[in-house]
Amino acid sequence: MKITVINGQNHKGSTYNMGRMLTEKLSGEVTEIFLPRDFGEFCCGCVNCIGKSADLCPHYEKLKPITEAIDSADVLIFTSPVYVFHCTGSMKALLDHYGWRWMVHRPEEKMFAKQAVILSTAAGAGMKSTNKDIRDSLFFWGVGRIYTCGSAVMETSWERVGEKIKDRINKKLDKIAGRIKAGYGRVTPSLKTKCLFYIMRMAHKKGTFPVDDEYWREKGWCGKVRPWKKINL
Repeated sequence: MKITVINGQNHKGSTYNMGRMLTEKLSGEVTEIFLPRDFGEFCCGCVNCIGKSADLCPHYEKLKPITEAIDSADVLIFTSPVYVFHCTGSMKALLDHYGWRWMVHRPEEKMFAKQAVILSTAAGAGMKSTNKDIRDSLFFWGVGRIYTCGSAVMETSWERVGEKIKDRINKKLDKIAGRIKAGYGRVTPSLKTKCLFYIMRMAHKKGTFPVDDEYWREKGWCGKVRPWKKINL
């Protein structure tokens, strides 16, 4: 099992430690990415990725290793502490660069067979809205199964987090790890994801952006081919 962890911060705090706990339970080959250390660019809104090609993004070369790590993984883990009730700016900046991969444009077919986990922590509240920031992108990427786990750790340092809270987190992660292992190798997207795919399919049959329409036709998705069938990761 290949696992790619994308941390929305550089420091190894509570959310990072949650991600570390989960990877240990999954026992796979792990690739870790830290933001903004490994990618700290802001989308400049040139629209080259959507209207022409993702290769024309000004940050394409910097982004390429992360894209490759995402595409090669069986499981994606996104971690973000709560920053003013939302994910970190670094995480948002990264996700902004993948607008071209939303299902309305040119989704990567491998996403439909992947599992993803979103982890967030806060000293108080805001985990739900933080998880949603990331979940929105993963859903529109077409990720087959998405799990979320938010925890109020009541501290700003993992070392000071109480044992009862850590025990609750451990139990939540045990359940998620169990579901991931049970679904490994046989993931199919949810009904909601499939419905979105068929809506986008109708749009591309009628015509949207030429580059997107051509992509869907080449994949055979405007015909009988479906991205969640016979996918080789």
